[in-house]
Amino acid sequence: MAVRAVRGAVQLERDEAGHMEEQVGALLTAVLERNGLTADDLISIWFTATPDLHSDFPAAAARRLGIVDVPLICAQELDVEGAMPRVVRVLAHIESDRPRADIAHVYLGAAAALRKDIAQ
Repeated sequence: MAVRAVRGAVQLERDEAGHMEEQVGALLTAVLERNGLTADDLISIWFTATPDLHSDFPAAAARRLGIVDVPLICAQELDVEGAMPRVVRVLAHIESDRPRADIAHVYLGAAAALRKDIAQ
C-alpha cells in the first residue's frame, strides 16, 4: 500500500460556521467518494483557509463527518493580493493502491479555477 496525497478546494459564499461545515463536508465527501476511500484510508489532513475566513475551523467539519481518529491541522493561507477569497484547501495523505496518476483531486464550484490542470 502506497502513501498518496489528494488535493482539493472549495470557495465559500460567505464566512458563516454552518456554511463552512456544509461546504467543507461536501469537499471531503467528494474526495473520499471519487477516490474510493473510507476514513480508515486517511493518514492525515491539512486544511488551509484564506485570511478572510474566521467563523470556524475547517477541521471541525471533518470531525462532524465522523473522521475522529485522523490527525487534522488548520493553517492560514498566504494573504496574496488578488487571490480568490473565502477558500478552504485540503491536502489529505492517504493509503491507496491507486497509481499517482489515478488520484482524483477535487475542486468544487468556483475553486475549480485554481487548478484547472488537475481538477476532476
